[in-house]
Amino acid sequence: MPSKPSLATPPPPGRRAVSRARRRAVIAVISALAPVAALLTVVSLPTSAMATTVPSAPSGYSTVYSDSFNGTSGSGVDSSWTYDTGTAYSGTGCTANYGTSEVETDTSSTANVSEDGSGHLNITAVKSGSGSWTSGRIETTADNYEAPAGGEMEVTASIKQPNPSSGVGYWPAFWMLGAGFRSSGAGTSGTMDCSNWPYTGEIDIMEDVNALSEVAGTLHCGVDPGGPCNETTGLGSGLVSCSGCQTGYNTYSVIVNRTDTSNESITWYLNGTAYKTVTESQVGTADWQAAVDHGFFIILDNAMGGAFPNAVCGCTSPSSSTASGASMSVGYVAVYEKSGSTSTATASASASASATATSTGTSTGTASCQTTATSDISADCYGASNGTITVSSTGDTDPSGVDSNQVAQLSNGDYLEYENVSFGSTGSTQFDARVASGAASGVSGEVDVILDSPSNSPVATFDVANTGGWSTWETIPANMSSVTGTHNVYLKFVSAASGSPAFVSLHYFDFPTS
Repeated sequence: MPSKPSLATPPPPGRRAVSRARRRAVIAVISALAPVAALLTVVSLPTSAMATTVPSAPSGYSTVYSDSFNGTSGSGVDSSWTYDTGTAYSGTGCTANYGTSEVETDTSSTANVSEDGSGHLNITAVKSGSGSWTSGRIETTADNYEAPAGGEMEVTASIKQPNPSSGVGYWPAFWMLGAGFRSSGAGTSGTMDCSNWPYTGEIDIMEDVNALSEVAGTLHCGVDPGGPCNETTGLGSGLVSCSGCQTGYNTYSVIVNRTDTSNESITWYLNGTAYKTVTESQVGTADWQAAVDHGFFIILDNAMGGAFPNAVCGCTSPSSSTASGASMSVGYVAVYEKSGSTSTATASASASASATATSTGTSTGTASCQTTATSDISADCYGASNGTITVSSTGDTDPSGVDSNQVAQLSNGDYLEYENVSFGSTGSTQFDARVASGAASGVSGEVDVILDSPSNSPVATFDVANTGGWSTWETIPANMSSVTGTHNVYLKFVSAASGSPAFVSLHYFDFPTS
């Protein structure tokens, strides 16, 4: 392989969200696929004649989404998809060219995105007479495709990679971003929070560059640069040989497996054969949960140029000889989910998430684990957590339904998750928390209330400093916009104090209606 050029600075998030730009790092290119024994059952590869037929759900799974692209010739995609148009998302942290230096302008034109009347979606890169490129990028409007707690999710597609006569710069992909990447709406017509990448997770199911007939599968998580997923590279297979992937339809799949609640996993498959697995133990529970244990949306695109193809070819792509008009052709996309035992999964996940926690002092009372938002919820009823969590007795007065335990001396970066808190249809507009602080002079922090994913924006926040000591309890209120329905509630503890000293202890909290 030619030597790879380095990029002066890591490109900001926005596409693959940044993963396409991650390739400034050395890319492992494997000359031949070395199959790993399949760990899970996946659907078998349809024959070429059946490349447009969505397979039945595997045993134990149900089909939650599918598209076989059976529109008339020249039609666009249906309303389950949204078109990305232009060259960038709008929103916090989003930059030009999706942050990856790709050169195409994405359009909704059927010249770039169209169904062929025979059950295929074609996403086509087209070069104009002036030398500029257009192509297509679509994403599902839904962003709730997820592996249930204790269960599994399979996302799969039948795809024929582009097969141009000269392919330098082609960058087809089938991938997913975490729902926390969206602030409102979907795609370029909505508002994104690109600054959430890679924390909110990205799973690349299929990527190839430069028409090499290869495939790469990758997980992105944590922080960029570095972190548990070695960003901006990610944890993945590198490019692996994919014989016949440009001349026929092949099945690319990923299974998110949450059945082993102490060590969840993601496995990538080519035509039913596993070739890469990444596990929770490689990443750490908190970063894994933030990146994986939530909803995703699916993206299909056929980009042109950018950091990944440039790094592989050791050149600036596309070249003057890159052929126009090659398509990534998709026969179907499907999502299958398999339910798990929620109660077992929750208990195991709690043990896993709290594996680094310590318990000091003497705990008294029995945790009254309310899930009604207007009731007082004991602090030690958390299901998952981040950081070193200490549970001890409080000495505080306990209201009805609350035990005598506190989560003591929390510091920057800690969070506690409370599952399935019901706000009802009326909704709550306030957050009250019973806290104490013996923080040193000049040390303070904030308590953030976040719904559904720790990467989401807070719905309520209050500041706290020394209350008079670790045994001096106060109830601090914070206003918030009305919240209804049922949510996982995260209490996140944030402080800019040097050395991350403890700044607050929590006894209980609730969400009054006024």
